[in-house]
Amino acid sequence: MPVQCANGPFLHHSRLASTVYGLHHPASTPETPIHQYRGIKYASIPARFRQSRLLTKLPPQTDASRYGPICPQLQKKCLEEELFGLGNKDVPQQILEQDEFECLNLNITCPAGLTSQSRVPVMLWIHGGGERGYGSSWIYDGGSIVRKSMLVGKPVVVVTFNFRLGLFGFAASPLIEEDNNTKAGDVGAGNYGLHDQRTAMMWIHRFIQEFGGDPNNVCLFGEGSGAADILCHLLSNNNERKPLFHRAVIQNAIIDHSIPNVATAGWHLSRVMGALDVTTIEELRAVSCEKLVKNSYGSTLRVVDDGHFLVPDWRTHFLPPDSPPSALKPLSHRLASRSRSRTRPHSAKVPIHQPLIIGDTGAASLSWSLPASLWTPQAVVRRLNAICQSLTNASLLLSAYDICLSTPDDEIVDRVLDLIADSRVAWPTECVAKRAQNRRGGHGVWRYVFDQDAPSGVAHKADLAYLFDNSPPTDSRAFDFCDSFDLDDDDEEHDLKFGSDCDYDDWMQPAVDEWSYSRVRDTMQERWIAFAHAEEPWCSDKVYVFGPEGEIFEGRRRRAVWKETLEPLGMPLVQKIGLELSRGPPIRGAQFKF
Repeated sequence: MPVQCANGPFLHHSRLASTVYGLHHPASTPETPIHQYRGIKYASIPARFRQSRLLTKLPPQTDASRYGPICPQLQKKCLEEELFGLGNKDVPQQILEQDEFECLNLNITCPAGLTSQSRVPVMLWIHGGGERGYGSSWIYDGGSIVRKSMLVGKPVVVVTFNFRLGLFGFAASPLIEEDNNTKAGDVGAGNYGLHDQRTAMMWIHRFIQEFGGDPNNVCLFGEGSGAADILCHLLSNNNERKPLFHRAVIQNAIIDHSIPNVATAGWHLSRVMGALDVTTIEELRAVSCEKLVKNSYGSTLRVVDDGHFLVPDWRTHFLPPDSPPSALKPLSHRLASRSRSRTRPHSAKVPIHQPLIIGDTGAASLSWSLPASLWTPQAVVRRLNAICQSLTNASLLLSAYDICLSTPDDEIVDRVLDLIADSRVAWPTECVAKRAQNRRGGHGVWRYVFDQDAPSGVAHKADLAYLFDNSPPTDSRAFDFCDSFDLDDDDEEHDLKFGSDCDYDDWMQPAVDEWSYSRVRDTMQERWIAFAHAEEPWCSDKVYVFGPEGEIFEGRRRRAVWKETLEPLGMPLVQKIGLELSRGPPIRGAQFKF
C-alpha cells in the first residue's frame, strides 16, 4: 500500500517484489493529493522485430520519479505541439532519452491514499502521432483528469505508456515472418507496437491493483493513430479470446480500410532496405537506430493484416451497416493467396461487445495541410478522374465538394481538405459507429463531434487540449461558448436542444477565453470519467456536440454527401481518394502550381 516518505510517496508492491518510489504530482492540492509513478518498465524486447515479453518483477528498489526512455524517432517537436500552434516559449522543455530496447515503460497517475482494496477504474491512454510521439509527453500528463475525478467523487487511475513506433513497431515482410516463426516462435509478422500495447494491458491486469486500480474495469482511450490502434484491439483475435479492457473511447481515429497484408508490407519494407543497402533481416537488425530512423521516416509503416492479429471479418466493421457483400470486392485482388491460406482461429462472425464512445473533430484534415496546399484545381480534377476511372463518378464527387477547373486558387485547398477529412476520418467514423451500434443491438455506442477551437486557435487535435488540460488559453480574445448540447437524431433536420442563450456575433473569433475553455474542459473530462465508471455519458440515441451552438448537425458534417456520393463509390475507393489527396500532387503537379 502507498506510504508517505520525506521525499515523496512509495509503495511496497508484493507481486512485483519491489518498493516503487514516485513523486507528488504538481497538480496536487491539500484537498486533492495526487501521486505519480513514472518510467516503470512493463516489458522487455528480446531483439529488433521480435514480440515484447511481459516483465513480472522489478528491482528491489525502483526509482519511479523520472520518465523512462522513448522509442527512437526524429528529434522534432511532437505532432500535437505543432498542431496546437504553440510557440517554443509555450512548450515545456522535455528532452527524453531514446532507447530501442528500454522504451517499454509506463506512467501511473493516481489519487493519494489508494490501496489494493480501492479498485478504482483505470483509464489507459494510447497516444497518436503516427511514427513519432510518446506517452510520456507533457500533453498527456494525467494529473488534471485525476484531479477532476477526485473533485466529482469518481476517482480514476490514469496510465500513459510508450510503445514501439515506425519501423521498430510495424515493419513486416515475408522474410521477417519466416525469421520470427522459425527462430523465435513468434506468430505472424509486424504489429509489434500493437503487441506492446497488449502487453501493457496484461501488465495492468496483473499489477495495477496494488496501485489502487481495478484490473476488471479498464477503459482504453486514444486519439488519431492511437484511436485507430484501439479499433485494431477491438477487432483482434486476442480480444475475442481474452478481453483485457472493458470499454473504449475512440477520438478522431484515422481509419484505414486498406490495411496491407504481409506481402504488400514487405514491398514497402524492401524500399527501405534498398536505401540502407541491406538484403537480409540480420543485416537490417545490425543497422543503427539513428540510421534506421533517418532512412525510414515517412515510410508510413503501420498495422498489417498478418492473418493472426485481426479477426477474419475486420473490414466489414468499417463499412456502412447496409453495405452489400460486393462492397468488399474491390479489395479482393489485394489479398495474396498466402494470406488466404493461413489458418484462422475463429469463424468469420466474431462478436465484439465493449461499449464505445467514438467521435471526430471538425478540423480533422489539418495535419495534411502542407501537401494539400500544393494542389491546383486542374491537378485535382485530373487525379480524381484517374482514380475513379469513371467520368460520371468523378463528376459527382467534384460537384459534391464544389471543385472544378475554375475553382479559385485561394479556395481549392479548403475544398480538398474537406474531401480528405470526410474520406479518411469523418465518414469512416460514422460507418464504424453505426456498424458497432448494429452489432450491439442498438446499444452501447455513444457518438460525438468536437468542433471547439483549441485555446490557441483552430487545431486538428483541439480535443486533447481540453481533455488533458495541459495547454490552457493564453489569449484573452474569445467568443461566448454555450453549453455543449445533444442533437436529436430522430428526424431528418436534427433539431437542436439549446441549453442557454448565446451571443452569436462572437462565434467566429479564433481565441478561447478562460471561461469558455473551462466549460468545455469540465464537460469533456466529466463525461469521460463517468464512462470509465460504467455510466452512460449521454443518451446513446443522440449525437453529443462539443462546440458553439446554433448550427444543425448537417451543417457540421456532410451527411447527405456521404450518403449520396461517398457510399455509392464504396469505402475502398473513397479511402484511396483521401490517401492520394493527403499525399499531395506528384512533383509535376507541384511544379505546375509554382
